[in-house]
Formats: sequence, structure tokens, C-alpha cells
Amino acid sequence: MSQSVIPKAAIRGTASGVVFMGFFGTLWSGIGIRGVQGWGSFGLIALSLCIGILLFIGAVRLIKNSNELSNELIKKDGARWKQTNRWFGIIFSLEGLLIAFAAVICVSTNHLHLFVPIMALIVGAHFFPLAYLFQVRIYYITGALLCLLATIVMLTFPVKIIIRDHQIMVWWVSVGFGSALILWGTGLIVCFKGFRMLSMVHNRNGNSKIST
Repeated sequence: MSQSVIPKAAIRGTASGVVFMGFFGTLWSGIGIRGVQGWGSFGLIALSLCIGILLFIGAVRLIKNSNELSNELIKKDGARWKQTNRWFGIIFSLEGLLIAFAAVICVSTNHLHLFVPIMALIVGAHFFPLAYLFQVRIYYITGALLCLLATIVMLTFPVKIIIRDHQIMVWWVSVGFGSALILWGTGLIVCFKGFRMLSMVHNRNGNSKIST
């Protein structure tokens, strides 16, 4: 990429990805917290919120540090980003529709316990077109891990267990916290990638000034 394309388009897009990972990772942790049925809920909620906030702060720093960079885009790149955003909206909407459809089916068939792992499969699957769309290879790994997690949990884990007369929703806990860790980890990697891109631009600018 040229220097004119890197700043606003790539770095701010990267920051948006970090925000999404932090937000939805925290939502998935909420499913895990719901699954423990009250055990250590306060501490888990506080920890989850802290992780989500830290990722959000990282995204804000990326956006702030990109302000000094050029916002110029050639016409071809501008059209490409508009098309990319359009396809992102389509993929995101389709994901939401599939999740809503899965919820209706699970409730109507009295198999609500299947909803959480099925939702993880849908979320995982939607990362594959996103990886191609945004050319972010880590999304392929994220999608594969989410799908693998949901599959392993459904095939090998009990739906729930009882410990000292306390019921634990094992599927919710496993898929919820597992998905949260995958998304948070992805957000952290993407965030580091954004700062590395910023560093490359700053170094190139510094070298240009020295050469002149």
C-alpha cells in the first residue's frame, strides 16, 4: 500500500475491528457468566468489563494516533472501501438473521440448550468471508477456532452438571468463555497490528525527513 492509503483507511478500519472484538468478546463472556449461575459472577463481570475497556482504549489510541496522517485516497481506493463496507453490512445482517432464525427454531423445538453453540458456529462461519473481504488472515483462524470450539463442546461436553446442589450450564460456560477468549485474543492481535502499521508509517516519515 502507498502511504496515502495506509492511514485512515487501514488504521481506522483496524481500530473498528478491535472495538468489535472487545464488545462481542465481552458479550460472549456474559453468556459464560450466565452459565455459572451466580458463582463468582461479580468478579467475572468486573474482569470481562476491564478486558473490553482495555481493548476499547487501544482502539481509541489507534484512531487518535492516526489523526496526524494523510486522509487522501485515490478514487479507485475510495470506491473499493465503499464496496467493502457494503459487503460488511450484508454479511453482518445475514449473520443476525441466521442467529434469530436459530433462536426461533431452538425455542420452538424445546432445544434451547443448542442455541449457544449453534450461535458460535454461525459467528465463526461469518469470519471466513470477513477474512477475505478485509484481507485479515487472522480472521480465518478466529472463525475456525469458534467453529471447532462449538463442535467439540456439543460432541464431548455434558449440557449441564450439578456441583453441591448448584447447577452449572457447561455448554454456556465453555462456549461463552471460550468464544470470549478467542475474540479478545483476536482483538489484541489486530490492535498490535495497527500499532505496527503506525510505527512503519512514522519510521518511513522520519527517514524521509532525514534524507531531505
